[in-house]
Amino acid sequence: MFTTVLIANRGEIACRVAATCRELGIRTVAVYSEADARAAHVAACDDAICIGPAAAAQSYLDAARILQAARDSGAQAVHPGYGFLSENASFAQACTDAGVVFIGPPPAAIQAMGLKAESKRLMQAAGVPLVPGYHGVEQDDALLAAEAARIGYPVLIKASAGGGGKGMREVLAAADFPAALASCRREAKAAFGNDAVLIERLVRHPRHIEIQVFADTHGKTVALFERDCSLQRRHQKVVEEAPAPGIRPEQRAALAQAAVAAAQAVGYVGAGTVEFIAEGDGAGGIRGFYFMEMNTRLQVEHPVTEMITGLDLVAWQLRVAAGEPLPAAPQLPHGHAVEVRLYAENPAAGFLPSTGRLARLALPPHAAFRAGSDPATLRVDSGVREGDAITPHYDPMIAKLIAWGETRAQALARMAQALGAVRIVGPDTNAAFLRRLVQSPAFMAGHMDTGLIVREQGTLLAETLAPEHAALAASCALLEAERAHQTLDPWSAPDGWSNGVLPARELHWQLATQGTQALPARLMRSAEGGWGLALAASPPQPLQWHALPSGPNELALSIRWGEQTLRAHVVRQREDRHDSHAAKPARLHVFTPDGHAMLSLREAGTHSPGGAAGNGRLSAPMPGRIAAVLVAPGQAVQAGQPLLVLEAMKMEHTLQAIDGGVIDAVLVAVGEQIQEGALLLRMRPADASEPDAAVTTAGSAA
Repeated sequence: MFTTVLIANRGEIACRVAATCRELGIRTVAVYSEADARAAHVAACDDAICIGPAAAAQSYLDAARILQAARDSGAQAVHPGYGFLSENASFAQACTDAGVVFIGPPPAAIQAMGLKAESKRLMQAAGVPLVPGYHGVEQDDALLAAEAARIGYPVLIKASAGGGGKGMREVLAAADFPAALASCRREAKAAFGNDAVLIERLVRHPRHIEIQVFADTHGKTVALFERDCSLQRRHQKVVEEAPAPGIRPEQRAALAQAAVAAAQAVGYVGAGTVEFIAEGDGAGGIRGFYFMEMNTRLQVEHPVTEMITGLDLVAWQLRVAAGEPLPAAPQLPHGHAVEVRLYAENPAAGFLPSTGRLARLALPPHAAFRAGSDPATLRVDSGVREGDAITPHYDPMIAKLIAWGETRAQALARMAQALGAVRIVGPDTNAAFLRRLVQSPAFMAGHMDTGLIVREQGTLLAETLAPEHAALAASCALLEAERAHQTLDPWSAPDGWSNGVLPARELHWQLATQGTQALPARLMRSAEGGWGLALAASPPQPLQWHALPSGPNELALSIRWGEQTLRAHVVRQREDRHDSHAAKPARLHVFTPDGHAMLSLREAGTHSPGGAAGNGRLSAPMPGRIAAVLVAPGQAVQAGQPLLVLEAMKMEHTLQAIDGGVIDAVLVAVGEQIQEGALLLRMRPADASEPDAAVTTAGSAA
C-alpha cells in the first residue's frame, strides 16, 4: 500500500479521499490554487502545495504543476477525484511516465471511453444496446443537420468529449438545429477543448440509470448495483438514489451484465460508472435501456452505493491501484439511500449559480461515513466551511446530503427532515427546492424521469414559507433582541431575557424573497403586560415565544400566535460596513422547514426603497466571460429574444429580453471577462427616440 498520496482536486471530493487515506494510515498531500489557500481540503490533508492562480487552467488543470508537486512531496500515487484531470488520458499517461501511480483506469481505457462517438462503436461491437444516432467523425454542419433529419426529431446534440450536462442540447425542430449546434460547440470547446458532437434520438420519458463497476488487475470485474439519477436540471444531476426504484430483478441483472461487458471491452481497471438511458413505462418501471457513456472515475453520487453496500469505494480504489485483488462483492443491497446536491444557485432564476461568502452555514446533524454493515442514517460530504466563499472559479456545490433508510420511504423522510434543518446565509441556495422535490408526489411514488423538474417547476419553484410566518418570526426575533438587554449589540446578550417594556408601534417588513413585498406588523402591549401582534389585515392575536441562541447571531424560536404555532431560526446578517452596534438588524433571515425568507425592517413613517433597477439596462447576473453577442445597435428585439450568452461556472447562460424594444448600445465584446452587475447593453422602446427609455431586460439561464 502507498505511504503518500497526492490528491489532485479540491472541495468535497478531496476531503472525502483524505478521510479514507487517514483511516488507512496514508499521508496525504493537497494541491490548491491561490483562491483556495484557506480551503477545507487544504486543512484536511497532512501537507499542501500551491500550484497556481485561481483560474483552473493555471492550477487544477495544469498537469505539469501537479506532477511537480507529486515529485516535491514524495507522493507515490495521485488520486484525481472527479472533474478536472480525472478523465484525462494524457495526464494518466504522464503520471505513469513519471513513475507515479495514477489511481484510476489505464490511459487506453480513458481514451476509449472519453470520446462518446468512439465508445459507442466499441459498445456496439461488445453487444451493449445503443440509442439510434450518429457517432461519426465527420463534423460538417450540413452533414450533422442531415443526420439529425435522418434520425428524426426530436434529437439530442451531445459533446463527444463531454460529461456533466455540458455541451448538450435538446432540439425539437430542424429550424432550431443550427443555433443549438453552435451553442453546443462553444460550450464543449470551452469545457473540454474539443467541439466534436454526436447526435442521438431523444428518448421520451427517459430515466438515467447507471451501474457502479469495479475491476482489478487480476481479471475480476464486478457490478455494485444501480443508481437512479433521473432528477436533473439543465442535464445535471440533482438527486440520486440506490437502488433504482421500479427495476425488476431480471432488468437489474441485464443492466449489470451490460455494464460488466462494457468495462471488459476496454480492459478497465478501478472504479467506473456505466451510464444508461432507460425508456420509462409511465408506471415507475422501464421498458428497455441503452448505453449512454462510461465515466472513467469515481462519481459524485458514489456515496449512495457505499450506503447500501457498506463498502468504502475510495479504499477499493487505493487497493486496486496498489495491485491488490478485489474482495468479495455483496450479493444484495442493504436498505435504500438517496443523495441531494446542495448548490449555491437560484432555482427561480433558471438555476443560475450564485456566489458570495457563507456568512452562516448550518448543516443538519450527521455522522461521519465509515465502511461496514451499519450505515449512518445521515451523511454530509462537504468541502466548505462557514466563512468560506463560493466563487465563480469553481463548481458551486456546497455539500452533498445522503440519507439511508430500511425502505425508500424512510430514506426520503429522513432527507426531507435533513433539508428542513439547513440554514445558509450568503449566496442563494436550492435547499428549499430540494425539500419540495423529495416530497413531491411523483417522486415519492417513483414515477419520475429526466423531465420531472421541468414539468412540475410551477410547484417546485413556488415559495412554501408563508410571508406572514416569516414576518411573525422576524418580529419575535426583534422583540427578543430588544428586551434581552439595552446594549449596543442586543444579539450578543448572554441572558436572553429581561423585563424591558417597549411601546406599541408599527413595523413594515420587506420580504426580499417575495419580490420586495411589504408586510405591516402592529405590535402592542396587552393589559396583562404581554404582547399582541396584528399582521397585515388580521386582527391582533396574543403572542408568546421562547428563544435560545443557536449560533452566531442566530436565535431558535418557538412561537405561539393565537392558535398557531411556529418553530423557526432567525439569523441576523451583519453588514459589510460593520454595523454590529446598530440597535435594529438591517437584514434578518428566517428559516423554517417550509423554506427561507430574507427580510429588512422599515419603521412606520420611513420611505421604502426605490423601484426595481433596470430601465433599459441589462446587467450581468454573475461574473463570467461573454461567449456570444446575439444583437447589434439599432436592432429591434422581441420579448424573450436571446441577447447575450454568458459563460460562467462551466456553463453557458443565455440572457433574454423581458420586453420588446430596440438595442441602443452593446457595451461588451465576445471574450471579455465581466464582473457581476456590469452593464452589458442598453435598450429603448420601439416607439421611443431617446435612449435609456424604460424597457426592462433581465437575465435568464438557458
